[in-house]
Amino acid sequence: MTLDEIAVAVRTNPGLRAKRSISLVAEVFGATDWEGGPGDDGAAVRAGTETVVVGGEAMLPAFVAADPFAAGVAAMLTNVNDLAAMGAEPLALVDTIVAPEPVARRALEGLRHSSGLYRVPVVGGHLTIHDGAPALSAFGVGRATPGRVLSVRNAAPGQRLLLAGCVEGVMRADFPFFASFDARGADLAGDVRLPAAVAADGAAVAAKDVSMAGILGSLGMLLECGRLGVTVDLDALPRPDGVGLVDWLGCFPCLIFLLCAPPGREGDCAAAFHQRGLAAEVIGTLDDSGLLRITAGGASATVLDVRTEPVTGLPPA
Repeated sequence: MTLDEIAVAVRTNPGLRAKRSISLVAEVFGATDWEGGPGDDGAAVRAGTETVVVGGEAMLPAFVAADPFAAGVAAMLTNVNDLAAMGAEPLALVDTIVAPEPVARRALEGLRHSSGLYRVPVVGGHLTIHDGAPALSAFGVGRATPGRVLSVRNAAPGQRLLLAGCVEGVMRADFPFFASFDARGADLAGDVRLPAAVAADGAAVAAKDVSMAGILGSLGMLLECGRLGVTVDLDALPRPDGVGLVDWLGCFPCLIFLLCAPPGREGDCAAAFHQRGLAAEVIGTLDDSGLLRITAGGASATVLDVRTEPVTGLPPA
């Protein structure tokens, strides 16, 4: 597949296209919320001398109905990854479930399993048993080092872009999700706390976790706030053995982060991941072009122009 064909595949990814509806938030709340968003994966709230990060995720009802255990796990995973992407250590989760009793039970079992895996307690929530379509949402809270929140608003030209995380695992057969639960096991609890560590150390200043929009779609969301650009070196991109490049670029990985490091700190940022046996490589340098481009083997192609092609449609910082 050529780079131009890869660019088309990224732009037409349903997970990326779905992000456009986020503009509704700005239409209702205006250019900002109470603490300087939207645009990040959660919200940083000052609580005395502490910086608390909060976030939430809703699972698609069809997913909950088809695999409620996996939906329970996903409710935990998406929240802890969002907190991590803001430089926060996850502290606790609450959930809301509205579903038939067998579905609710399996969803709770998935939450209990992932709670142990990530060492994040489920401290409360809401449960309604009913016979209609199921609904599952969860909300996480974490703690960040004051003044060291990872925010897309901190991204700036000259910073080094890294892709870091786990490239060990298997692709789910029925959904583009790359699962690392068996490969990492209990190590995931420490892995997901790494972004908080590099944020506290100043080795990273901005981040996004890679989710439904895929690697390049999630990167587009990171760039959009500041209308920044970057050329991603696909030859340097860490990826799993046996997974094609297009599949890797478009999937939702269990534990992959895009991190922006100040010039000269990229080695420190990568080393923190390498020390835990995880992948971490510099894949580009941020610029002020507004263009998300890819390069490989001497060829290049433009994926997005975030100045004219909205990813979320949120206003610039």
